[in-house]
Amino acid sequence: MIYLDNNATTRVAPEVFNAMQPYLTEIFGNPSSTHTLGRQMKQAIDVAREQVAALIGAADTSEIVFTSCGSESDNWAIRGALSAKPDKKHIVTTQVEHEAVRNLCDLLESEGYEITRLGVSENGELDLNSLRDALRHDTALVSIMLANNETGVLFPMEEIGRIVSEKSDAFFHVDGVQAVGKIPIDLKSTEVDMFALSGHKLHAPQGIGALYLRQGIGLQPLIVGGGQESGRRAGTSAVPNIVGLGAACKLANESDVHERIASLRDKLERQILTTISNTLVNGTSAAGKRLPNTSNISFQYVDGQNILLHLDAAGICVSTGSACHSTTREASPTLKAMNVPYTAAQGSIRFSLGRYNTEAEIDRTLSVLPGIIKKLAEMSPY
Repeated sequence: MIYLDNNATTRVAPEVFNAMQPYLTEIFGNPSSTHTLGRQMKQAIDVAREQVAALIGAADTSEIVFTSCGSESDNWAIRGALSAKPDKKHIVTTQVEHEAVRNLCDLLESEGYEITRLGVSENGELDLNSLRDALRHDTALVSIMLANNETGVLFPMEEIGRIVSEKSDAFFHVDGVQAVGKIPIDLKSTEVDMFALSGHKLHAPQGIGALYLRQGIGLQPLIVGGGQESGRRAGTSAVPNIVGLGAACKLANESDVHERIASLRDKLERQILTTISNTLVNGTSAAGKRLPNTSNISFQYVDGQNILLHLDAAGICVSTGSACHSTTREASPTLKAMNVPYTAAQGSIRFSLGRYNTEAEIDRTLSVLPGIIKKLAEMSPY
């Protein structure tokens, strides 16, 4: 099986599994307990917090709060920020956010908040002047992702933070889920107030995430109960998963594989564009403005779901970049915001590589794909 869907989830790294295993078998105390096993669990959480803080450049380990996933982190950051500024009812975000942010903003709009959704260029890039113009005295929150999950396009987090700080007193929240472990991040040198991440995007298990809260930012808890996470998030800590997230962050910090991954991605992308007609890249291909592992390619006049199914039959896992719904056949909001024509959007495929992909796998994909596209193109009504 060739797995090219690493933006959806990643396999648990052997180093991560080995770190977790003792906490699934031999060391099993409740970290809130004061006996030996409890203290060992608490110490493991402390180490993991240090490892997460080191990867994202937090100024202090106290800025890291463990959650269940990126969606929880995003929801807590947004709702917590709004609760802290009850007199402000304006939110600035973008048209290309992940559903965890986009759908929550839709809900908040129905609850009386005013949402400004910034557009992007045809390359998927944000116009910073539009951000400056959108900020107001009643803006409570700016929520803008670091890396788009479909195209891999990066937004200039540091510059956005400076603009938000200079032009308003709004909180600045970043969905960093797709970026962590793929590009260098140093939050202590930014104006970011809240930053969400998720373990299963960087070879930790599913079901663990974290929220960075800059020192001085106090959010009302989303989950109320005991005093875990310094009273910020209740619930018995999922120690094995927390240890796994820490180990994954340590692995990402110590093992730089992204130059090799980018080389494989570039080979895949280049040969698709040169050997298969009616193809185009969605999002900028400029160096440094896109994640090193992601390529969103449209195969015009061909249905993306059919491409996915044929690749799957050949043992190759990818995602439909268009995220078509089986009944509406609508393109994703991201591709709509980029003004990608429907005939291209419906045929978009996201290839997202990871540390375990090999050149042989890319060669195999390149050998299979042209025949699939040729067959489907001959069946196309366009």
